[in-house]
Amino acid sequence: MSTTSSDPTLERGLSNRHIQLIAIGGAIGTGLFMGSGKTISVAGPSVIFVYMIIGFMLFFVMRAMGELLLSNLDYKTFADFAGDLLGPWAAFFTGWTYWFCWVVTGIADVVAIAHYVAFWWGDLPLWIPALACIALLLVLNLATVKAFGETEFWFALIKIVAIGALIVVGLVMIITGFQHNGATASIANLWANGGMFPTGFMGFVAGFQIAVFAFVGIELVGTTAAETKDPEKTLPKAINSIPVRILFFYVGALIILMTVQPWKLFSSENSPFVGMFALAGLAGAAGIINFVVLTSATSSANSGIYSTSRMLRGLALEADAPAGFAKLSRRKVPKNALMFSCMFLLAGVVLLYSGDSVMGAFTLVTTVSALCFMFVWTIILLSYLVFRARRPHLHDASSFKVPGGRVMPYAVLVFFGFILWALTTQPDTFAALLVTPVWFLVLGLGYLVVRRSPQHEALRLAHRGKVAHERYEATAYRDSQAFGHGETSSVVESAGNKARQ
Repeated sequence: MSTTSSDPTLERGLSNRHIQLIAIGGAIGTGLFMGSGKTISVAGPSVIFVYMIIGFMLFFVMRAMGELLLSNLDYKTFADFAGDLLGPWAAFFTGWTYWFCWVVTGIADVVAIAHYVAFWWGDLPLWIPALACIALLLVLNLATVKAFGETEFWFALIKIVAIGALIVVGLVMIITGFQHNGATASIANLWANGGMFPTGFMGFVAGFQIAVFAFVGIELVGTTAAETKDPEKTLPKAINSIPVRILFFYVGALIILMTVQPWKLFSSENSPFVGMFALAGLAGAAGIINFVVLTSATSSANSGIYSTSRMLRGLALEADAPAGFAKLSRRKVPKNALMFSCMFLLAGVVLLYSGDSVMGAFTLVTTVSALCFMFVWTIILLSYLVFRARRPHLHDASSFKVPGGRVMPYAVLVFFGFILWALTTQPDTFAALLVTPVWFLVLGLGYLVVRRSPQHEALRLAHRGKVAHERYEATAYRDSQAFGHGETSSVVESAGNKARQ
């Protein structure tokens, strides 16, 4: 896969503070604010372990992505290293699947945003806030990448403040012995109502199939690699802080919620954040949380527009999408790709007036989107395993190695298999699991057309030659390491130069 170094390049306009907050925003989904009530109601206090396990596993996906991106700074996104390591087919499937994930998520966000705005202006036609949101985000993204970074910075900051406020208010209620419905706020509420696993093993499993969707977007920092200042410092810092953020924002918030009141009192239909502030007697609690969730959904849509446009540009540079998507504006923004993605977001306006039956189908489609995110995470891990096998010199030279890199990628893949099984235990998610292959069938048909082009045929031929050469160099490198022939430096230099061609 070419590095496309001769093409007009994206501007490295994202600073360290932008990257850190984008990483936080990607790790805190709207599902935490609105979906945590459902996870608590089905899994009880065991949901704490659910979020910890998912976060632990996805941390290794992010570390693998980080090591790969830093091994070659010509990589613009994870679709680039997937194509380079696994073949042109991987770039095609990964790029288009990631585009599909965010477009569908963006449509859901537009629908949600319109309903959140209706909380304050109930008489306002829903299409007005929906169109206004799309137009605003398009304008912000067409400006400069720095404008996107600033927008995400403040959106993420709002989420952080909201969760921090929840934790502080909850701690005060625990310390003062707050009472509600005959129950007293106490740490004992975590185990005093049926233990830590009150709904049994299957309730614990059901928590996974809901909670995993709250983590979609955690890989977003990987799409900013080409526009990040000093990526060797900012990317590792952002990725390494993911476990702490998950412990604080997810686990910390959930512990506080279930300590203030027993888990049985939570409703799957309502946001536990609204309930917490309402219990504390905070005036306008519903309005405050509605604003937070509104900004969270807008942040998600903003991230979707950004990431889909960069993916489309990368696909166009490799002849996997129309060449027009690769063009940059004078501000070094892929404007054609941005407008194309925004055009699909307009489907959200149509869905606002399509009735409950369509919304039920729409819920199914968003679940399919989350499954496709899992496909992207899997491709990242497979790329890493190939990277270690074919480019051991780059792995050995890396300053950002994956902890437990020999074992953990396989453990995470097994965990993904467990998630797929968990999705079969509920009718709605099982239906989504059955529908998902349709997307890959469509992609497969598209790839059969694309691969016939002379440019794509040349890419596949070049990839086969590169694989053969890298395997030879990897064997020579390992032999030199094992027998101490003193040829390591020359092998590394030769293979490293070849890997960057």
